[in-house]
Order: sequence, then structure tokens, then C-alpha cells
Amino acid sequence: MLSKKQIFNKGILAVAPHMFSVIPFGIVCGAIGIELGFSPVLVYAMSIIIFGGASQIVFLQLLSGGASALIAVTSVGVINSRHLLYGAVLSEYLEKLSFVKKLLISYLVVDQGFAESNKFFQKNRNETHLHYHLLGSGGTLWVCWQISTLAGIILGSFVPEELGLKFAVPLTFIAIVVQDIKKLDHVIVMITCGLSSLLFFDAPFKSYIIISPIIALFVAALVLRLKK
Repeated sequence: MLSKKQIFNKGILAVAPHMFSVIPFGIVCGAIGIELGFSPVLVYAMSIIIFGGASQIVFLQLLSGGASALIAVTSVGVINSRHLLYGAVLSEYLEKLSFVKKLLISYLVVDQGFAESNKFFQKNRNETHLHYHLLGSGGTLWVCWQISTLAGIILGSFVPEELGLKFAVPLTFIAIVVQDIKKLDHVIVMITCGLSSLLFFDAPFKSYIIISPIIALFVAALVLRLKK
């Protein structure tokens, strides 16, 4: 059995490679907030409260475009609704934790941390302190995100567009799934999700973000049934 510290450290090491895409992503988020005319305090406070790159950018763009606070908050909620799927997957591993612990850990669960911790959970189901992996991965991402967002607020306006930092936004998600391209069934689900997101891209409230993975989940279930 691994100790709490060992599992925590494994969480840190697992997400370390993602920092090459997460840090530029955070810089972009900080820079965009300043470019849209928001105060540094508001941009940084939003980074702490929302803690989600894509939703932070959408939130800022909607407010700068004159949308009401209700529309902005609702849109962020729809974008982050994919975390309901994350919670459903992780629940079987965290069911013994208290509600307060689950609530605190849920704040740290983001795409990269979920991807790496879920892989660890699947391979180490018998460990008793699995949630420490989430604390290690999510905590590392949180610290790096706050630092990089602050760097974007301070330095973002001086970074030339030629560096292509905005590409860090899709790059950070590509880095999550690239390892699974080796498996045909995974590729089928990825293609389904991608095509669904294009098909429902104009759905109201940007709900394609939750519609496409739900469709992909049905396809994944069908693929698993056919394999059996």
C-alpha cells in the first residue's frame, strides 16, 4: 500500500507534463482579461473563483460584449457542466469521504487533473488514500494556474501575438487525449464527440459542450457492448 505522501507526489508528477500547455493558457487568460478592459483585481479574483480556462475566457468575453451577469454566469455553468460527468466517474472512488472533503476536492478537479487521476484510480483501486492523488494533481494545477494568470495580467500585454500563445487553449486539451489515440475504440469515441460538437455548435448557451460528450458516452457504451 502506498502512503498518503507517495500518492500525493504521484499526482504532482502525473500532471507535470501538462504544465507546458497550462502555463501559456493561464498567461493568455490573464492577458485577455486586461485587453478587454477589466481591472487586474477582477481578472485575478475570477481566476480563483472560477478556476477554469475556457469558462473564464467566455465569462470575460460575454461581460465585455454587454451580456447580463445572469447570461454570463449561466454560460459558465453550461461550459463547466462537463464536471458533472467527472464527478459521476470519480464518485465510486471517493464514496467513503465526507461531504465536506468531497466538496473541497471538487474545487480542484479540472480536465488535466481528472484525466491523470482517473487513470491512476483505475490501476490502483485497492489503495485507501486515492483522493490524495487528486489533491496532488489538482493542487499543482491550481498553483500553476494562479501564477500563470498573474503573469498574464502583468506581462500579457507585452507578449507579441507572433508567439501564438492563444494556441495553448486547444493544445492543453489535445495533450489530455493524445495518449489514447492508440486504441481504436477510443478514437471512435473521440471522433464522435468532435463531430457532435461541430453539429451542435450553434446550440443555445453553448450547450454543445455537454451535448457532444453525452452522445459520445452512448457511443462508448455501444462499442463496449459490441466488444463483449
